[in-house]
Amino acid sequence: MRLNELTLSNFKNIAETRLELSGKVNCFLGNNGMGKSNLLDAVYFLSFCKSFSGVSDRMLIRRGEEWAIIKGRYERKGVDEELVMGISSAKRKSLKRGGKEYQRLSLHIGAFPLVMVAPQDIDLIRGSGEERRRWMDMVISQSDPQYLDSLIRYNRGLEQRNRLLRDGCVDPALYGAVEVMMEMSADYLHRARTQWISSLTGIFDRYYAAIAGEKGEHVRLTYESHLNSRPGVTLAALMDEARRHDEIVKHTSVGPHRDDIEMELDGMPMRRTGSQGQCKTFTIALRLAQYDFLRRSTGMRPILLLDDIFDKLDASRVERIMGLVTADGFGQIFITDTNRTHLDEIMARTGGDYRLWSVDSGNFSLQ
Repeated sequence: MRLNELTLSNFKNIAETRLELSGKVNCFLGNNGMGKSNLLDAVYFLSFCKSFSGVSDRMLIRRGEEWAIIKGRYERKGVDEELVMGISSAKRKSLKRGGKEYQRLSLHIGAFPLVMVAPQDIDLIRGSGEERRRWMDMVISQSDPQYLDSLIRYNRGLEQRNRLLRDGCVDPALYGAVEVMMEMSADYLHRARTQWISSLTGIFDRYYAAIAGEKGEHVRLTYESHLNSRPGVTLAALMDEARRHDEIVKHTSVGPHRDDIEMELDGMPMRRTGSQGQCKTFTIALRLAQYDFLRRSTGMRPILLLDDIFDKLDASRVERIMGLVTADGFGQIFITDTNRTHLDEIMARTGGDYRLWSVDSGNFSLQ
């Protein structure tokens, strides 16, 4: 899969631009705050219908304007496709594929797989469990539509149960009806997450070793869930046991919405012991393992976005990363940097299939 052309209107600080893209490497050079990351966010938005930065849709519209448009022309599995995303301050966003509007944006997730590597990835290590759950959900949903459906139904049931708790409901039958619905979805989420962590761990370990170049360092991912607490335990049983506590605190304290991933380096929690360089290596290896997983599960090479990833890495690790992402296993790549040296080295590896833009205040100049 590749994005051949991208057109933006009123997106963040970009008033208007149209880029014809390389099928391999696209580089964006400029100082911080000029619009490099904004362009990557637009590409991300076309795949996920939301901003990577987590801001509201209204904040994506250029100041003083009432709407923004992102248009992408793709080649997907040998077929030309067009996506048009409209964002308005007055109504809900709209995504059209081939001129036909999606009635449910969730149906689009996974159709155009993408992986983004960015400085904010440090939150996967040092942030809350919510960050790691969001990552799990985002990756698995791209390869498994049933997972996303189960997640939506589970969260709907969770909202209903929490409402019962806040309202002071004491009717066991009402709780039971909601919890049965939640349990069906929770079982699928738990199985999918367990299988995903198992399949990802080996891939991740190889990428970490390839980037770090340290034979003595060992990384591990461990899936933590209330449903792992004892063999055969069900969510309904756990919620029944926790109900008195939940009635006091007014929210649901057990279930997949509290799952987490323990990330370790040499048997120690990464969030406590990892240096800046080790944490950066760890998160980049996670994202490249995610890429490998999606490539195998979707049968497509996802688009890879690399946003200012070389900061805080020594020259040898930068060299190894460049060697990995320009290898045959990867497809189309978008890279931003303030340092032209890195971009020139990457472009030299591609055999000529690249394009470089200079970015200044939302304007893109092909070099």
